[in-house]
Amino acid sequence: MNVVRVRKALVHALLVAFVLGAPVVRADGDRDAAAAAGPAWSDLSPEQQRVLEPYRRQWDALPPARREAMARGAERWGELSPEQRSRARERMQHWRNLPPEDRQRARERYERFRELPPEDQQRLREGYHKYRDLPPERRDELRERWREMSPEERERMKQKWRDATPEERERMRRRHEDRRDDRDDRA
Repeated sequence: MNVVRVRKALVHALLVAFVLGAPVVRADGDRDAAAAAGPAWSDLSPEQQRVLEPYRRQWDALPPARREAMARGAERWGELSPEQRSRARERMQHWRNLPPEDRQRARERYERFRELPPEDQQRLREGYHKYRDLPPERRDELRERWREMSPEERERMKQKWRDATPEERERMRRRHEDRRDDRDDRA
């Protein structure tokens, strides 16, 4: 399994979740009916219809939940800046190019993420942003260390992290950075 590809797929899945996250309400305000039946093509705004035009012929054949998700996505798409749209297109293309088993793994991880309490989701988002902001060499180093670990070592590390308080996690980070700095000084 290519860890980088799966990680990118997970980022894409989170992006898709963001894009598809807004609720859909029919023009008459009946949210429950819209959710049960899915929006009809005529219920979509002109902007949503423009974005979803490639699906117009098959719209009525799509499952209601899929239509609802696509309508939400089209609504969010209209709110994105051109730069955000460009990045989203790149990520969607990357997603389409992933092997089916990697996409499935990313979907499963995303479902597990959605089942987490909001504070754990936020903690994971913050961790991801910290990782993303690291210099590329540092990310490569961390990926290599992870690859070198046995499955048992990885599980012990994850469990230790899950069991740690925020203060303990911060101490763990500082100890790790100190050890890394010492190794760099010796090199």
